[in-house]
Amino acid sequence: MSVPESVDRVLLTAAVVVIVIAGAGLLTRIWRGPSMLDRAISLDVCAALIIAGLGAKSAFAREPFYFPIMLVLAFLGFTGSVGIARFIATRDRPALRRGADATESSDGREGGAR
Repeated sequence: MSVPESVDRVLLTAAVVVIVIAGAGLLTRIWRGPSMLDRAISLDVCAALIIAGLGAKSAFAREPFYFPIMLVLAFLGFTGSVGIARFIATRDRPALRRGADATESSDGREGGAR
């Protein structure tokens, strides 16, 4: 094995180790996430870690077979994140209250006192 090949192997092994450590941290964030938004972001990062793992496997095997799979996973991760963000945004929106509140003044005009 030549020196560039051994350097490639060491760097790819280090990349896989970093991906595994990030995956362990990700699982703890999904498990202990204080809010639903934290868990949603963690699932988006999970998709990115899967893509990174496939990229490392593809580089290690020197095969471009996984590139279309990585592209589809990136698209699904993006659309899933947008969908979850829209769901959380509409779910967490405060309900509008009717009646006497800060939007109406005593003389019937909207916008409060001027």
